[in-house]
Amino acid sequence: MNYELFMGEALAEGRIALDAGELPGAAVAVLDEAMVGRARDQVRALGDPTAHAILSVLRDAARRLGPERLGELTIFTTLEPCAMCSGAILACEVDEVVYAAPDPEDGAVASVLQRPGARGPRVVSGIRRDEVEDLLAAARA
Repeated sequence: MNYELFMGEALAEGRIALDAGELPGAAVAVLDEAMVGRARDQVRALGDPTAHAILSVLRDAARRLGPERLGELTIFTTLEPCAMCSGAILACEVDEVVYAAPDPEDGAVASVLQRPGARGPRVVSGIRRDEVEDLLAAARA
C-alpha cells in the first residue's frame, strides 16, 4: 500500500477544506489500492457538528461498495480521529486507519481504537505529518 500517495489525496482534500474556511480534516477510503471514497470536514459549511471527513468518507464508501465491505477498507485521514469518528470506525469494522497528525485535544485513537483487549483496526500514524501540521498552522493564523 502506498501510504504517501493516499495520504497525499487526503491532504488535497484538507487544502480544499482549509480554503473553504474549515479545519483541514480530510479522509480517503482505499480498497485494494483504489480510492473508493473521499471527503473533507464540512462542519461550518453545513452547520452540522457531525460533518466530519471520516463519517462522510465511510458513508461515501458504503454507497459505492455496500456496508458489508467497509471492514476491508483502509482509511487515510489528515488528523487523528476523534471519539465520534473512532466509534464509527469500530462500528464499521474498518481494517486499517492511517493518520498524519495527532490531535492532542480531541484525538481518540489510544482511548477508543487501541484499548487493551479491544478488537480494532491496525493504526499507522505520522505519514506526511509535517504537511498536515503546516495546514493546521495556516488554519490557526
